[in-house]
Amino acid sequence: MCGILHGYRDGHSLAERLGCLGWRSRSSSWHGYEAGTDWCEFALEPEDQDVLLNGVIALHRFDDLAALLTRFGVTNTLELYDENGNLVRETHG
Repeated sequence: MCGILHGYRDGHSLAERLGCLGWRSRSSSWHGYEAGTDWCEFALEPEDQDVLLNGVIALHRFDDLAALLTRFGVTNTLELYDENGNLVRETHG
């Protein structure tokens, strides 16, 4: 899975909000963060005016992550790829 959080300056606030919901979250570099739960793990890396998101997710929970980001008010694009690198799903929130 990969994606872009549009207009986000850093991943700290999202990692913190996920942590309040019981997700694991931690700083992984000077500006990067990692977040995870039993069905999803991803890294958040800032790049210019957006934050890049990449990691793994249980296929049947892809829409749950998209809905969560929308609930948080995060404008995003998410892409889900299969093990062969083929685009399986894409969502814009």
